Amino acid sequence: MTRQKSYLYPFTALVGQEKLKRALLLNAVNQRLGGILVRGEKGTAKSTAVRALAALLPEIEVVKGCPYSCDPGKEESLCPFCREQLKGGQLQRTFRPVRMVELPVSATEDRLVGSLDFEYAIKYGRPRFEPGLLARAHRGIIYVDEVNLLDDHLVDSLLDAAAMGMNVVEREGISYTHPAEFILVGTMNPEEGELRPQLLDRFGFCVQVEGVLEPAERVEIIKRREDFDRNPVGFIEHWVEKELSLRRRIAETRKRLPSVQISREMLELASRLSAEAGVAGHRADLYMVRGSMTLAAWEGRSKILERDVYAAAELVLPHRARDISFPPPQEPQEGGGEEEENPPQEEQQVEEESDGERQENKQEDAAEGEEHEGSRQSEKLPGDLEGGEEKRETSLPSSPEEMVFTIGAPFAVKSIGDQRDRILRTGSGRRSRTKTASRAGRYIRSTMERKNNDLALDATLRAASPYQLSRKRLGVAVAIETQDIREKVREKRIGRFLLFTVDASGSMGARERMVETKGAIFSLLLDAYQKRDRIGMVAFRGQKADLLLPPTSSVERAEKLLAELPTGGKTPLSAGLARAYEVAMNHLHKDPHISPLLIIISDGKANVSMGKEKPLVELRRVAEFIAREERIKTLVVDVEEGGFLSFGLAGELARLLGGEYYKIDDLKADTLVQAVRMYL
Repeated sequence: MTRQKSYLYPFTALVGQEKLKRALLLNAVNQRLGGILVRGEKGTAKSTAVRALAALLPEIEVVKGCPYSCDPGKEESLCPFCREQLKGGQLQRTFRPVRMVELPVSATEDRLVGSLDFEYAIKYGRPRFEPGLLARAHRGIIYVDEVNLLDDHLVDSLLDAAAMGMNVVEREGISYTHPAEFILVGTMNPEEGELRPQLLDRFGFCVQVEGVLEPAERVEIIKRREDFDRNPVGFIEHWVEKELSLRRRIAETRKRLPSVQISREMLELASRLSAEAGVAGHRADLYMVRGSMTLAAWEGRSKILERDVYAAAELVLPHRARDISFPPPQEPQEGGGEEEENPPQEEQQVEEESDGERQENKQEDAAEGEEHEGSRQSEKLPGDLEGGEEKRETSLPSSPEEMVFTIGAPFAVKSIGDQRDRILRTGSGRRSRTKTASRAGRYIRSTMERKNNDLALDATLRAASPYQLSRKRLGVAVAIETQDIREKVREKRIGRFLLFTVDASGSMGARERMVETKGAIFSLLLDAYQKRDRIGMVAFRGQKADLLLPPTSSVERAEKLLAELPTGGKTPLSAGLARAYEVAMNHLHKDPHISPLLIIISDGKANVSMGKEKPLVELRRVAEFIAREERIKTLVVDVEEGGFLSFGLAGELARLLGGEYYKIDDLKADTLVQAVRMYL
């Protein structure tokens, strides 16, 4: 069967997206710009533009037969293959198009960096390196679609090679180094999750791509795409002159680039822009200078102008500029801190009302919550609750008698201990180590168990070596039998799912307590973001519980919802637990490998039920039901004030759930984090 030839859409035929096209062209001219990250919604020609760039680039001169595409004009950077060829005479040269290597999200580490050539080792009994995708991409482009979904161990290898310009392999009895200089291009849809900060900063440029809104341009996009799909050869021929012209301009700009000079004034401007944006480190300054020099060369100038620096800043700073709301800065206090010591009269009144409401709640608890007007009339177990899967965020608008408290100052979270998991899990993240049944992950040891045909050649050869004198080798260097075969045991890091179940009722209305609680929650949200955990948030107050934040990786959304969360009303605690259980179970059905942790922050004073049962009776039934699900872990943080009238209901709730219990008065920032770490 003949394989159908694929045709690439011409770069010059792209409509709109001028900033994206400019960033790609600048990286094509100057590979020292650090690559480009393309962020945007689906269907905005991100992948089309990247693939078109590779076809546009001028051909490169390489050593004939070299697996690493070495430049014959740079003898100092030749690979071992080319050095051997050079000893025997002159290097054979040839020209070929620039390669674009696509790195799939499912790629293994062996495929990326290279590994031992198994066939050669078995046949000849000697190790030989088999090049990977990094070797193939040397002097070309590495394209990662959905780069934010790439496993961390692949990201680490990719970053190391990009930073050093070479690939260093030390594994399975081989030690090998080869050049690996490439343009790194990644595309991502932010809706699928954010990118790890370390990788984000490695990209020199970042472009936010949005759909074209101008009707005339949208019509032109449709017409050109239809013409291309109908007759790709004819369409490409129509644009060939413009493609060749742009290719010549790239080659000319490369020659002109070394002659471009930058003045001290422009260097100071670049540094000032970086400082004003609050970027970390100095990588932004370097890429801004290189970008402005490349822009000047692109326009045929040897002198950099201010507009070059500002244009480069638009590409360099957006993904590095620090968001002042994340984490939120400390608000300046006027009058030397008098505001803290003397809160506004309105807040004092709210606190007094909250104290009164707490007394009312205690009385209602003692009477076992006889009144439930307007509550949900349902006696179903949590797993049978209506509503199905979570579909959207729910906002909780505040009423005049409610109060919205600020988020307390966040604190630095220390690195969570590296705990290994004996259960085979899938997924990605940075939280904890676990074994994996897939071929993704680091090779940590070998096993005799046969599960997934992930051959551990080094261990297999070691197992077979003592018996070679007594075996018939039949033309091979090593005779291997079934009992010699070993497979790899791999390990990787995964994230977890933290579901915050927050009591937003009136009994939480003490200002200092709620501010401290929000600050602790936000600090854990920041830690979850860094470890690539998924997070969710359920809040309960008044007559019901709402899913404020469905499972997500976006801590910005969680921060916004937490900041806007009002406090007031009664305490439908059983509804909050049931809703949290429903969300956790839905997530378990989607991904059975996760281990949800419900972090319940409440005083335990349930005074509203979902059905006809009394609140405390219903709460006991719901808690015991949740406790039977071993895959869900719980942690209760008690916010009840101590004293003669304290009931200790949150402690009883923790006992019913089979979870851990902590008093918030005993929990400072670090203590709360340590409590959560016990489950992670």
